[in-house]
Amino acid sequence: MNETMTATPAQSGASANAPLEKIALESYVPPAKPSLVGLSRSELADRLGEIGVVSAQRKMRVQQLWHWIYVRGVPQFADMTSISKEMRQQLEQHFTLARPEVAAEQISSDGTRKWLLRLPSGDKLERAHEVECVYIPETDRGTLCVSSQVGCTLNCSFCHTGTQRLVRNLTAGEIVGQIMVARDRLNDWADRDTPNGGRLITNVVMMGMGEPLYNFEAVRDALLIVSDNEGIGISRRRITLSTSGVVPNIVRTGEEIGVMLAISLHAVRDELRNELVPLNRKYPIADLLQACRDYPGSSNARRITFEYVMLKGVNDSLEDAKLLVKLLKGIPAKINLIPFNPWPGTRYECSDWEQIEKFSEYIFNAGYSSPVRTPRGRDILAACGQLKSESEKLSVRERQALRAMAMTD
Repeated sequence: MNETMTATPAQSGASANAPLEKIALESYVPPAKPSLVGLSRSELADRLGEIGVVSAQRKMRVQQLWHWIYVRGVPQFADMTSISKEMRQQLEQHFTLARPEVAAEQISSDGTRKWLLRLPSGDKLERAHEVECVYIPETDRGTLCVSSQVGCTLNCSFCHTGTQRLVRNLTAGEIVGQIMVARDRLNDWADRDTPNGGRLITNVVMMGMGEPLYNFEAVRDALLIVSDNEGIGISRRRITLSTSGVVPNIVRTGEEIGVMLAISLHAVRDELRNELVPLNRKYPIADLLQACRDYPGSSNARRITFEYVMLKGVNDSLEDAKLLVKLLKGIPAKINLIPFNPWPGTRYECSDWEQIEKFSEYIFNAGYSSPVRTPRGRDILAACGQLKSESEKLSVRERQALRAMAMTD
């Protein structure tokens, strides 16, 4: 494996010569005893057929399994009391209900939770793969940030996650499994009481590690399960998929998944976006915005979110704000301004708060919603752009810098 083609120096960010897309170092190797988590109803029926369940019974059995897995969240077949003991034993013999393993849990001072999740590598000689999943509680919602890859395909220069290699894509089961793990840890299944009397996880965002549209089929299959109203039941209007601009799969997202769309824009000129988001050299701004105009179902009630990280002296001038408004004309949009979350080794700084407010005010006066995202979970490196699967050994100076960052909201 040629790791030279996949590494991105953390100290310097993405260079002009960095590859636009990294090559996965591994592919998923299924275990001998697979988990049923993440299978569609038709796939569940096929698995039941493989172990001898007659066709006349499969639909009923699939419905039973679907309820126990996605409504009750049971971790083992023995808990499925509406299924015969014989059938439960048969299922136990061939399958599991395994989710990702929680390797570590961190809780921020603001209530944000970050889980480091361990996944099988398919090779017992290698260290297990790890991804991160983040829960952000707010007064009116609880948002779960979910990963789609081990590492990331892309090399965005301001993003901590982009400094690591792309190991492999996650399966649909591993994506759904993150939501199930979060519900396990929060005791947030439908048959259990929660502190607020409602669901704690109300929204899902595909904004964790990885580029979702370079793992389209698995992400699609997972989100169709997450939005199924007879299972996990999170409305498609409460699920947002964020992409750096994989243009060919943007319209497919609207047609085949039907969730809300977010675009990691971050620049209004191709020459700058080529540096910040090198994928722009393949899919430039004009092509990206045309795909947004063509996005199925977009309207003033279903606006596309444009994410814009605020980088001091880089993309935060009023001229940038004016061009941003001009570029988005005719697109039902809101602009989500994101104060840059520093990470050890980055060369970027967050824009001054006064400048962020001026930028936001101009966009608002032009008729666009322009909320400034409140940084969350900075003290546990759980904020936007900070996710990285391997726990970092930080120097004393770096740890002190991170503590200071956590206190500057």
